[in-house]
Amino acid sequence: MNIYNAPAQDTAFVLDQLVQFDKLCEAMHLEEVNLELANVIVEEAGKLASEVLAPLNAVGDSNGAKLSDDKVQESPGYSDAYQQYMENGWATLTAPEAFGGQALPNVVGTAVNELWHSANMAFALCPMLTQGSIEALIAHGSDELQQAYLPRLVSGEWTGTMNLTEPAAGSDLAAVATKAVPNGDHYLITGQKIYITWGDHQMTPNIVHLVLARLPDAPAGVKGISLFIVPKFLLDENGEPGELNDAKCIALEHKLGIHASPTCTMSFGDNGGAVGYIVGEENKGLAYMFTMMNHARQSVGLQGLSISERAYQQAAWYAKDRTQGSRKDGTKIPIIEHPDVRRMLMAQRAGCEAMRGLALIAAAEIDRAHAGAAGASERVELLTPIVKGWMTEMANELTSLNIQVHGGMGFIEESGAPQHYRDARILAIYEGTNGIQALDLIGRKTLSDQGAALAALLDEMAGVEAELRAAGLDKFANRYAASVARGAEVREWILENAGADRQTMGAVAFDFLMLMGYLSGAWVMAKSAASAKALDAQESAYGAPFLSAKVATARFYAEHYLPRVEQHAQTLMTGLDAAFVLTDEQF
Repeated sequence: MNIYNAPAQDTAFVLDQLVQFDKLCEAMHLEEVNLELANVIVEEAGKLASEVLAPLNAVGDSNGAKLSDDKVQESPGYSDAYQQYMENGWATLTAPEAFGGQALPNVVGTAVNELWHSANMAFALCPMLTQGSIEALIAHGSDELQQAYLPRLVSGEWTGTMNLTEPAAGSDLAAVATKAVPNGDHYLITGQKIYITWGDHQMTPNIVHLVLARLPDAPAGVKGISLFIVPKFLLDENGEPGELNDAKCIALEHKLGIHASPTCTMSFGDNGGAVGYIVGEENKGLAYMFTMMNHARQSVGLQGLSISERAYQQAAWYAKDRTQGSRKDGTKIPIIEHPDVRRMLMAQRAGCEAMRGLALIAAAEIDRAHAGAAGASERVELLTPIVKGWMTEMANELTSLNIQVHGGMGFIEESGAPQHYRDARILAIYEGTNGIQALDLIGRKTLSDQGAALAALLDEMAGVEAELRAAGLDKFANRYAASVARGAEVREWILENAGADRQTMGAVAFDFLMLMGYLSGAWVMAKSAASAKALDAQESAYGAPFLSAKVATARFYAEHYLPRVEQHAQTLMTGLDAAFVLTDEQF
């Protein structure tokens, strides 16, 4: 059973009904790209995910990357898998044709990336980081740097990394201390970076590091950070990897999960300085890094969906196979018939479908923004912290439910359930903790424009009520309309109270993020249910079983998750004054 391709029909439904993929391709002037092609691509990706990447997931967990002699050796089988991934052209999917890419929409890449991360998140982190390097160079690199590095990065022949964090500079990048000293046509980089995902490996002949560093006369704080390319191997006169650069991994972190993904401490310049080449202008490095931040943060949110989907599929399989109790005729009862197990499985299924819809809608907004659609950039900015923050919090909950469905066996490593739970835990932390996502949503994405982008989204959400009623889903419509109205009320409360005390906004930000997450999920599920009811079950490509399941799952979301909007609204509008009563010493 190709379980990692199981979401393909749901992905096709979302691309068709919610994203309106064919219209998107028309707007992007992609005449030869359509929904049929996208579905074929997703189906093919499912084969590689299921047959090649998934079998290595447990291997990498038990036999993670190792460091010896300043070299990181990846987990067994990963190099061969990467070569197959690269040779089959998957790395080129969404990159520009000018550098060897296929120029497919970002939303197609998102659908495919769900499968990679679901099958083997530790592996999929490597091409994910490379994608970030590609985006930064496309947006800000000189022609010379683009020609030297982009074709190899786009093809997957080389991989890329992002080097931001330092021992004394975590989320506060103003404290970055790595130095860059001009030296002819390049710079000499000295310093140390930590938590560098796939910072070293032997799968490709070169690794292209993007490094934040300061010039000698740089202004203090974030305004004095520049961005540099620091290749593992310097390029010779033919553009091929030559001399080893003064950059190496000196330690690997021993982590809770994603053991096959080497998390490196990188040292630059132990022997005089690593050769680096500036990307763009001096002292604009932080702004350049934010060029790829929306995509990177949406990618992390997608990982939350991916690991949750894998956990759900595992839980459903186990619940059908495991028996507990007997009927009067002596036959055993599979635990999927137990009401509480059914509740947990539906919670997983509904959560995954809501996240998938939101992830693909947000990814498509990036495509629309690139095509110049009005309001798309603002919608991308607004949805990104929700996708990253809410979906990764959901991943912690849904992978935990997988363990609970397994009962005692879920606590045993051999079942596989603990790995998904452990792997998921990092997602709420990296690419900006969810506390940072919450501050971003309430500050830069809501207060900065006086809630204009949020008002537009809430208005669009409100319009779905009529679709639900037209579909005969009045009970869902009543719950949904009340929650959207509550969201609008919260928006007004935030705008009215923001000036009183900045600490209050910081205290309520996380509840605001989660409220918007559950409300956005409801928006997706409402649109999905209305669309499923409107389709003719006999003539539709999806079939009656899929369409009826879509409606039932959406109804469960409304019953199980939608009440959390009210919970977070009530908590938020107290202002959480009690958070500041205790002195620091009382903690």
